[in-house]
Amino acid sequence: MTVSTLQTQTIYRNDTASLRAQFLLDPSVVFLNHGSFGACPKPVFETYQRWQVELERQPVRFIKDRLPGLMADARDALAEFIGAAAKDTVFVFNATAGVQMAANAIAASLRPGDEIVITDHEYHPCAVIWYDVAARTGARVVVAPVTLPFTDDDSFVEAYWSHVTPSTRVVFMSHVSSIAALLFPVEAIVERARAAGIISVIDGAHVPGQFPLHVESVGADFYTGNCHKWMCAPKASGFLCVAEPFQAAMRPLFLSWGWRDDADFTTRQHEQGTRDPAAILAVPNAIAFLRDHDWFMVRARCRDLLLRTRDRLHAISHTSPVIPASHIGQMASVPLTLPAGVTADALKDRLYDGYRIEIPVHDINGQTYIRVSIQGYNTESDADTLIGALEELLA
Repeated sequence: MTVSTLQTQTIYRNDTASLRAQFLLDPSVVFLNHGSFGACPKPVFETYQRWQVELERQPVRFIKDRLPGLMADARDALAEFIGAAAKDTVFVFNATAGVQMAANAIAASLRPGDEIVITDHEYHPCAVIWYDVAARTGARVVVAPVTLPFTDDDSFVEAYWSHVTPSTRVVFMSHVSSIAALLFPVEAIVERARAAGIISVIDGAHVPGQFPLHVESVGADFYTGNCHKWMCAPKASGFLCVAEPFQAAMRPLFLSWGWRDDADFTTRQHEQGTRDPAAILAVPNAIAFLRDHDWFMVRARCRDLLLRTRDRLHAISHTSPVIPASHIGQMASVPLTLPAGVTADALKDRLYDGYRIEIPVHDINGQTYIRVSIQGYNTESDADTLIGALEELLA
C-alpha cells in the first residue's frame, strides 16, 4: 500500500467520522438502509424544530402572513438545486403523493381501452396508484418486465417500447428503481413519449442528492422526487414538477384556501390551511448542508465504498453483478444464494436481531437480493460487519 493510498484512506476515515457525528442515528445500529427513508443531519433537524417553534409562537401571523413567502423562498432554492423552473415546482409530502397527484390529473383524460405502461420494478404503492386509475377509468396497465442482468440502455429502451401501442396514453417509470437500485435511461423514454404524444410521469424518489439532477433536461411532463432521502431533509418533504400545459388540471390532494380563480399553480398547491410546514422550510438548510460538506466528494467516496462492498458480497454469495457499475450510485442490490429453508424476511430479521444491521432483503422475480445503501456516515467497519454476518448466516 502506497503512502498516498494511506493518506487517502485516513482522510476518508476522518471525513466519515466527522459526518457520522452530524447524524442522529442510533450508534448501536449498523445503518445500511438510507434508501428507505433517509436520515436527517442534526443541524438540519434543529432548523426543522426551530420552524416548528416559530409556528407555535404566533400561528395566525405565521400561517397567514409569513408562510406564503417562506414557501416561495424554499421552492426557489429547491428548484435551483434540481434544475427545474420554480414556476413549475411545488412541494408535496413525498414522491408517492406526487405520483398520486399526477395520476389524478391524467385520469380525467383516460378512456376505456387506453393503456398505461409501467415496469415490474416500480415502487409498490406507485404501481397501486396506476392500477386504481385503471379501475376507475377503464384503462389498462401494461407491465414491461425488466430483464436482469441489465445490459445496456439501448436494449432496455427497445424492450420497454415494444409494449407501447397506439392505445398507450401514459408511460410511467422510476428514475432509480427502489428494489434494484437501477438508474433507468428515463430521458430516452421521455423523448420517445413526447414524439408519440404520450404523457410521461417519472418517479425520481431516489435521485436528488444521490445523482446530479436537471429536471428540465429530463423533460418529463411530470417529475416527482423526495427531499428526505438522499438530500437529507426532514421527513414529509417532497416535490412535484409539472409541465405548464398540465398545470391547469392539477389539484392538490385536498382543496383549501389556495383553490380560487385568481390563484396561480403554486398558490393552488401550497395554500392548504393548517399543517406543519417545518420540513419544507428546512429544505434550503439541507441543500446548504450538502454544499458546505462538499457532497460531490462525499458521494464519490460513498460510491467507492459501495462498489467494494458489492464485490465482497458477490464473492461470498458466489453471484455476479446484475447491474453495471455505471447504473448505480450510492445504493446497490446484490443477489444472494440463501441456505435451504431461509427466506428473505428471515435473513433480514437475523441480520437485525443478531448483528444490529438495518438493511432490506427482498425477492425480485424469485431471486433474493440484499440492498446496500452507503451514505456519508457509513464506514468500512460497517461493511466489514455486514460481510462477517453474511459469511456466518449464508454458510
